[in-house]
Amino acid sequence: MRNHLQSVAITLIALTLRASLPAQDVPAAALSITILEGDNAIVNTRQRLSREAIVQVEDENRKPVAGAAVTFFAPNNGASAVFSNGGNNITVLTDSQGRAAVRGLKPNQTPGKFEIKVTATKEGFRAASTVLSQTNAAAAAAAISGAMLGVIIAGAAAAAVGIAVGVSGGGGSTPSGGGGGAGPRPTVLTPGTITVGPPR
Repeated sequence: MRNHLQSVAITLIALTLRASLPAQDVPAAALSITILEGDNAIVNTRQRLSREAIVQVEDENRKPVAGAAVTFFAPNNGASAVFSNGGNNITVLTDSQGRAAVRGLKPNQTPGKFEIKVTATKEGFRAASTVLSQTNAAAAAAAISGAMLGVIIAGAAAAAVGIAVGVSGGGGSTPSGGGGGAGPRPTVLTPGTITVGPPR
């Protein structure tokens, strides 16, 4: 009987000590973000084109994670963009494929390169973050300066003058000698290549 009581007492003490020990936390699985669309995009600030960004969230086993909250943050100053909600940040949930898409992203009027920070969170997982880059740029046609346009016009005018000189200089020379000879030799114009370069 005494041995039985001692055994029960030892068991109770062991259970008490185990309950008093701090529970060891199991490390949460980490999320990962893959950018599918929108990275290194060049946006025309003059046309105010809408762009989209799409990312995919996966777990450590490369399996899609549905229902993760993905937040996109655009810069407050300088070259940037606004989201469809009119702000510089927006949060969307991933679908069954682990994808989150942001549509209606519009650039501001400041040209330059900027980064959009992307974070993904879900209960039971460690958060992940990445960045995607975009560039605000004016239209290609607007990039031609007045000086460059002047060079183009000057080059075209010079080419026109060269053709005119060739036509007048090749005139109607008649061969010497008796009548009935051949008429004036035709003038052959061979156009050259016009090279346009920056102002010197």
